[in-house]
Amino acid sequence: MIFRARQLENRKIGFVRMKIIVSFLIATALNAAGATLNTAQIDQLTGLKGKLNEKEGAYKISFTREDIAVSVDGWKIPAFMGLSTWAAFTKATHSEVMVMGDTVLYEDEVNLAMFVALESGLSVTALHNHFFFDHPRVFFMHIEGEGTIEHIASSVRLLYDKVREFRTAHPMPADSFLKPALPDVNTITADPLNKIFHISGELNKGMIKFTFGHPAKMHGVSIDSTMGVNTWAAFAGSDENAVVDGDFAVTENELRATLKSLREAGINIVAIHSHMIGEEPRIIFFHYWGRGSAQSLAQSIEKALPAAAGTPAKPHADVR
Repeated sequence: MIFRARQLENRKIGFVRMKIIVSFLIATALNAAGATLNTAQIDQLTGLKGKLNEKEGAYKISFTREDIAVSVDGWKIPAFMGLSTWAAFTKATHSEVMVMGDTVLYEDEVNLAMFVALESGLSVTALHNHFFFDHPRVFFMHIEGEGTIEHIASSVRLLYDKVREFRTAHPMPADSFLKPALPDVNTITADPLNKIFHISGELNKGMIKFTFGHPAKMHGVSIDSTMGVNTWAAFAGSDENAVVDGDFAVTENELRATLKSLREAGINIVAIHSHMIGEEPRIIFFHYWGRGSAQSLAQSIEKALPAAAGTPAKPHADVR
């Protein structure tokens, strides 16, 4: 009995020792991953002092937006309560470093920031609000990217610097796109736009709308335009003073190129998010708003379509 008890005790000791060794090896590997990041270079390139999470092997820089007071539901919200811009760096599998981050932006900063991010090689993966009844309105733009530390950290720095430069030149956030007022009566000529999109749009009181389905599956069920998986563009105003708004349905791989195409054409992106869960392929939706002549706007939208649109959807009575 004594021999059996000693055997059991030795096994317990061995098991505890093994757990300690495994934990040590995991911690060492994680610490090594963090240690291989050149954090001093990231600090120097971004102009911000970060903090290393040794357990996760990630290095995070951040700052709070305190340049303009924000009220939420009538309360002046402290920056600590969610007005932090941040970017976190970690070792990548196929490149030197990967970055993920969230950028706090006022409405009139969003599309400048997105343009700078996309032009510098970063991807924009989401754009949304975090509050209701916030004044001025605050939006959050998520970014990601992979490459060398020099390229990625410099791109993050450029993004932050351009926003600061813009805010310094325009101390108070704008509350409009500062474009001419739209006419009271809509008089869009359909034929030129039908030719640009190669389909006949849906007409409604001087406005016109084009819809393109994007076939997908969700929970094994085929879904398409009528179930909400579509890209659409609606035009109002006059031929020379028009507005276009709508929604793009794109796969993850199509998102960056489509955003970049529209931003280069001066189309404003106002939201990027998902509409569904469990769909195949994963579909990302982004909403947009553009001003200009109807034909130039249509040409900009059509140029972005090949990478994103599926098949033209039949016109229907749906009014979004």
